[in-house]
Amino acid sequence: MWLPVLGLLVGIVLGFLSSVEIPLGVVKYTAIAILAAIDTVLGGLRAQLEDRFDLSIFLSGFFANTFFAALLTAIGDLLGVDIYLGAVIAFSIRIFGNVGFIRRDLLERYWRGARRGPAGETGRIP
Repeated sequence: MWLPVLGLLVGIVLGFLSSVEIPLGVVKYTAIAILAAIDTVLGGLRAQLEDRFDLSIFLSGFFANTFFAALLTAIGDLLGVDIYLGAVIAFSIRIFGNVGFIRRDLLERYWRGARRGPAGETGRIP
């Protein structure tokens, strides 16, 4: 679980420390790449919480999602149609789904841990 969080933190720190200006022509591509990265990181966190995280799947998903989202955006630009909105909607649905799962899982773990107490007792009356 530490790798996606570490990558996210490194990216946020690099983003704040660097003063890179994004040309207006690639703003759509940048937005899609950011959504793909957020989706992949949250998917990695979810997979870790479900004990099925695989680094090769995580990395391949990150690059494949980013590539296909950029390709979809480029095809849309060539056709003069905002096809990238489909990717934005798909990533948004996946991001909210993953955030919902992570929130529920962490809350269940917290409440289960709070009920157990420090010695692992469940707090139930026998």
